[in-house]
Amino acid sequence: MSRLETLGKNIKKYRKLKNLSQNQLAEMVDLSREHLACIETGKEFISLRKLFLIADILEVPVKNLIDFE
Repeated sequence: MSRLETLGKNIKKYRKLKNLSQNQLAEMVDLSREHLACIETGKEFISLRKLFLIADILEVPVKNLIDFE
């Protein structure tokens, strides 16, 4: 699994733990649902600004999202 895929998988995992839909999270971080879906599947990059915002919304440390081990 690539690092982008791992990052996306972690975002999806924590999004679901917060009971947020892709639409809800995408709206909160000013992304399209389609772009967020591509991030969650490792097909698109995410800016550091959006990554930190997502971590804040999901109430997890950024390191939990980028845990590649």
